[in-house]
Amino acid sequence: MIDGYDQHRQCVDVANGVGRPLSRLRKSMYAERKQIRRASISSVLNKMFDLAPPLLIGAAVDVVVREDSLISQTGIDEPFHQLLLLAAATVFIWVGESFFQYLYQLQWRTLAQSVEHRLRLEAWGHVQKLEMTWFSMQPKGEVMSIINDDVNQLERFLDVGANELLHVITTVVAIGAIFLIISWEVALLAFLPIPIILWGSFRFQSSIEPRYIRMRGEVGRLNAELEQALSGISAIKAFSAEEYAAARLHHASERYREANQDAIRLSAAFVPLIRMAILLGFTATLLLGGWFTLKEELTVGEFSVLVFLTQRLLWPLTRLGETVDLYQRAMASTTRIFNLIDTPIDINEGNISITREEVIHSEIVFEGVDFTYPEREQVLNGLSLTMEPGRTLGLVGSTGAGKTTIANLLLRFLDRTSGVIRIGQHDIRELTFESLRRSIALVAQRVTLFPTNIRENIRYGRPEATDEEVREAAEIAEATEFIERLPEGWDTEIGEGGQRLSGGQAQRLAIARAVLKDAPILILDEATSSVDNETEAALQRSLSRISKQRTTMIIAHRLSTIVHADKVVVMEQGRISEEGTHSSLLEEGGVYRELWAVQSGERMGGIFSKSLIEDK
Repeated sequence: MIDGYDQHRQCVDVANGVGRPLSRLRKSMYAERKQIRRASISSVLNKMFDLAPPLLIGAAVDVVVREDSLISQTGIDEPFHQLLLLAAATVFIWVGESFFQYLYQLQWRTLAQSVEHRLRLEAWGHVQKLEMTWFSMQPKGEVMSIINDDVNQLERFLDVGANELLHVITTVVAIGAIFLIISWEVALLAFLPIPIILWGSFRFQSSIEPRYIRMRGEVGRLNAELEQALSGISAIKAFSAEEYAAARLHHASERYREANQDAIRLSAAFVPLIRMAILLGFTATLLLGGWFTLKEELTVGEFSVLVFLTQRLLWPLTRLGETVDLYQRAMASTTRIFNLIDTPIDINEGNISITREEVIHSEIVFEGVDFTYPEREQVLNGLSLTMEPGRTLGLVGSTGAGKTTIANLLLRFLDRTSGVIRIGQHDIRELTFESLRRSIALVAQRVTLFPTNIRENIRYGRPEATDEEVREAAEIAEATEFIERLPEGWDTEIGEGGQRLSGGQAQRLAIARAVLKDAPILILDEATSSVDNETEAALQRSLSRISKQRTTMIIAHRLSTIVHADKVVVMEQGRISEEGTHSSLLEEGGVYRELWAVQSGERMGGIFSKSLIEDK
């Protein structure tokens, strides 16, 4: 899989996470307790009706073989009339059983869907609050496996397993009472296998649990490998690495298969062993009950009831293994779900909601800011920087100098190690995430587009915007022309990640989204670095238009992007090495002058001229 993956699975599948998953699940389902109660009552009543037919059979046998049957004691002497009464009781019992079966299926399934829906939203809501460094350490496929597969596994147990457990408990209690009334001696032998079955079930439960936890972990790893392969399919094809990618997937799938086989071997052995225990109880009932009947200590009808109920008592216990198996799968998934939900949030928001007007007139100040990524070298070292309201700041420097980190700190995607970042008089740690990020529009180099139509992708900037406002934003971004040339225009589905669009078209949609958001702070992070010169010129026109009267930060490798910035800052190894206007920095002849010379062709032109002189 991924190098160092096991070291970075923080809080998603930790060994000492949710110690009591069932207790935690029960607490989380407190709001559904009335639904659980109604569904449980329906399950119990359904099983009570289901156990009644053997009693009717015993009574019917009693009617046809004895003159003084149990039914005759009700005052009905005619045997045929007694059979009519039993027929009416049979109709009532079957209708009652069917009615409560409908109720418990409806109630358990509704409950399972409600819990599934709530837990999935709760898990996703928590994931959205986690810091960006957490996402960089967690494979997306693993997180998707928890939110989707593990939640579904829990839903399957609530839909089927909970009802099965109630049926088994009701069966044991009800049949136990009937056996004790008819013959306590036979009851002792009939119930003899139950302690063995329960002991075996608990042993099975403790043995299978770690196997299922391992299996769910391998499912997450397999999903992560698939997600990465699909995301990088163009690179796989470009490097002819299909066999290598297939080998990685084979390795991940093989690990999942081995974990699954380990659980299957134990699970498959459970039911045959339980059957052997059931054989003991059934044989004992048959022999002892038959002996008592021959001695006329039991009637034929009572013996019939004991034989039928022994089967009804013990045979469902063969499914106990499947139910416990389903339960353990659900508990393994529950552990992973709540481990995810319990992942600590390292970046906490404040409680001050800053207004748009306040942001418009406030300067942004970085004062002595340090930042270090986990397990990496320091990225920013004592950074002090001021952005004047309504002015444009250009950030340039080599890759890894800390430019994008500055933007991420301002958005609080990351949290500074030390120092202060202020907007006006407010430390940004005091601000709510919603008010802070509502005030900032980001246009990144890597555009994030969603698998929906063009109109809805632009509307992400402001979901409540009208179609007319979306169109106006697109016109400012100079995107209207290419949109209306598409066969389906604004309703064109752009595919996952905007695959049906060119780089320049995708970037125009990102700019339109920023326009629609209409935030007082604008961050342009390499917004034109991946397009050709002609497209860059068109994008620059759009960007210069939307940056007017906004506090703008432009992060760029292409210095032509920041020529007109009010201030340019040159970053080197996490520090500011130079700052000034484009003209003043050229006059100083420092790093910025060198970068400009390389990009404008001055140095290459000088080298070429020198080469011609030497040749002559």
